[in-house]
Amino acid sequence: MKIAVVPSAPALLPAYAGLTDPVADVRAAALEAIAWLDGPVQVLAADDLGRRVGEHLLGRAPVDDAADLLVVADGSARRGEKAPGHLDERATGFDAAIDAALRQGDPAALVRLDEALGAELLARGVPAFRALGAQVGDRPVRAQVDYADDPFGVQYWVVRWEC
Repeated sequence: MKIAVVPSAPALLPAYAGLTDPVADVRAAALEAIAWLDGPVQVLAADDLGRRVGEHLLGRAPVDDAADLLVVADGSARRGEKAPGHLDERATGFDAAIDAALRQGDPAALVRLDEALGAELLARGVPAFRALGAQVGDRPVRAQVDYADDPFGVQYWVVRWEC
């Protein structure tokens, strides 16, 4: 099973396109990770925006119960004064836990994420991260992080997992 994790950044959708691409590096990493997936792909997202971003980036119809998985999820949107949710000191530590789980291929750590705290920190991706962890279960994971940064005060990752 191959899994790609990409952010649900609205700027990745054509409706938000401008003369310059504000997330060109994120888009490039996401498209490369998606191209790495082999066959039919299931999209796992916490909300409609995530699903739309996933379907757009995938460029083809997702398939329920496919072997490969595209997870569309973000960390906290409260990582700075100009972030959508303004600064919350807890955001950095919360996102660090997600980052460690993604880098170490630790699905159990994703399952343990605190949904209530995630909601307070505007981390819309927590339900998708938890579902990813539950779906992978005890399988060993080889992880590769292609992108990890917080442009606009929102934590984004592009990650590849192979189980």
